Amino acid sequence: MLTVSLHGIKLHAPVGLYEQEQVLGNDFEVDVDVWMEVIEGQTWPFVDYVMIRDTVTAAFGKPELLLESLVQEIHATLKERVDNARIRVAVRKYHPPMPGEVHYAQVCFEA
Repeated sequence: MLTVSLHGIKLHAPVGLYEQEQVLGNDFEVDVDVWMEVIEGQTWPFVDYVMIRDTVTAAFGKPELLLESLVQEIHATLKERVDNARIRVAVRKYHPPMPGEVHYAQVCFEA
């Protein structure tokens, strides 16, 4: 199994359920892992890191309220672009607006 990963993609975007988040924005970090089968004697599969970054950036470029929707969009787009791959997408929102000290909230999906 070959794993291609792009971790620590940092973005600032007006994503969030609350009005202040949609005005001020939040800081996010995204990790993407792509697992592909390797067949002995054949050329290994290739995944372009730039394509992964562009997919993540495009998802954050649209108005969105929920981290779950972002994860779903990123995952679905990558599944379309990379044949026969298992993909994991994790999106972290740093310092979500809530009482107390919370470093980040995260939504992760793998399939």
